[in-house]
Amino acid sequence: MTTERDFRNTLYYGDNLAVLREHVADESVDLVYLDPPFNSNASYNVLFKERTGEESPAQIKAFTDTWEWTQETERTYEQDIIVNAAVPMAVKEMVSAFRQFIGSNAMMAYLVMMAPRLVELHRVLKPTGSIYLHCDPTASHYLKILMDTVFGKENFRSEITWRRTTSHNDAVRNYGALGDILLFYSKSDGFLFSPQYTSYSQEHIDKTYKYVDENGRRYGTDNLRSPGPRPNLTYEYKGYKPHANGWTVSRERMEQLDAEGRLHFPKNKQGRIRRKIYLDEMPGVPVGNLWDDIKPVSSHAKERLGYPTQKPEVLLERIIQASSREGDMVLDPFCGCGTAVAAAEKLKRRWIGIDLTHLAVALMKNRLKTTFNIDAGKDYLVVGEPEDAGSARALWEQDPFQFQYWAMSLLEAQPQADQKRGADRGIDGLLYFIDGQKRTPQKVVVQVKGGHVSSPQMRDLKGTVEREKAAMGLFITLEEPTGPMRTEAVSAGYYHSDIWQRDYPKIQVRTVSELLSGEGFDLPARLPSFEAAQRHREEGEQGRLG
Repeated sequence: MTTERDFRNTLYYGDNLAVLREHVADESVDLVYLDPPFNSNASYNVLFKERTGEESPAQIKAFTDTWEWTQETERTYEQDIIVNAAVPMAVKEMVSAFRQFIGSNAMMAYLVMMAPRLVELHRVLKPTGSIYLHCDPTASHYLKILMDTVFGKENFRSEITWRRTTSHNDAVRNYGALGDILLFYSKSDGFLFSPQYTSYSQEHIDKTYKYVDENGRRYGTDNLRSPGPRPNLTYEYKGYKPHANGWTVSRERMEQLDAEGRLHFPKNKQGRIRRKIYLDEMPGVPVGNLWDDIKPVSSHAKERLGYPTQKPEVLLERIIQASSREGDMVLDPFCGCGTAVAAAEKLKRRWIGIDLTHLAVALMKNRLKTTFNIDAGKDYLVVGEPEDAGSARALWEQDPFQFQYWAMSLLEAQPQADQKRGADRGIDGLLYFIDGQKRTPQKVVVQVKGGHVSSPQMRDLKGTVEREKAAMGLFITLEEPTGPMRTEAVSAGYYHSDIWQRDYPKIQVRTVSELLSGEGFDLPARLPSFEAAQRHREEGEQGRLG
């Protein structure tokens, strides 16, 4: 199990319950943020950026948050909760009571999934740590009771409502659903917390900070009148008489404030001196439990990556700044596209991210590269991905679709269609590059095979390339390609690049072993397949001129 002393920032591929149990030490995490799939019977798809300007046909089911009570759910209920000695008795009894009340249905399956994970998250939190569970009103009331049971009702800190949208025109038979819920709990009463602030409204600024000094700084004033009679603080200063109660400060302090330019002298000597309160020194309005100042990630936002449940970075930055310090450990067990990880990296926290899909891990790796220019292996670890042909084969035998996602991530290819529906049309992924006199996007078709391969598959790929009017076709195989396969690939000829003034084999074959060893495909300079995250610059870093 990883310890804090030898820790490196890490992305884990796998079931977060197993990863937590096997890799995350007791009381090693300062802050947990989790945004588990909501129990809202919706299927979320990842939309990828098309370079042709057309609407993308890629609808990859990254996860489906439709829950059913199955034999696997029953096994989880019994083995991971009821007979698991690590689960507190109160949690067993509460989950059992839920089942009696709710029944063996979709909602109960969702809660059974959540319960053992919350127990593990409680274990890994430090005594000073906190957890924020992001959910919607569909299940928030059940989750709050479950959190009370796991973390202790005395450690409930706040139920935050994040207003993520505006009123809907279709809200005619009910009130519009405008917000998500963030359940904030601590591990103990000694939890770390730093109040956060938002900017004052312009109306408040105009009313309260209505003066501007010679340096252009806006300020308001506060009285210096003692609340009760203070004979020892009753003195005249620069011709200004004190109130009958006296000043609130001594003469020495008054002179110091004067020397610092922090006194406001009225023109009329009959008025009284007041202390200057500078706007730029005030923290702002303390943040409450209604967050209506953070907008969702819009379709035009620079940070948008195409992930449907992507949360805005400023939301995670607020949470991280409130409940951790630089160097602290942040954990997100349901990473998705990695907003919590990106915010933690930006704010100089250490981090752990976990996700069950290779597609999400590929998105996170791409985001960390494009945003912070950091690379897997060199700057952080990736655990759970195949590292050789043997582990790649094990993944294919376990889940062929995850094997395809992982294999395409070696190229950062754009996955295509919903493979579970068999609608890929002979295309597992796409790449693009710019070429030709008009510098137009050129398509590259990618196919991935884990089982037996033969020359007819090369002919099929050639046909797919022709049908799709693609420039080239790439074939990734777990098995060693046969001689006739390589001959068939060579027979397809070459693609000539006008820009690069050279020929590229039109059909190319690489084994997983070759790709892992660094022997990639021979391609022109490519366009990125995923939406690029906005580049993060350190404070003081200068952008390029020109």
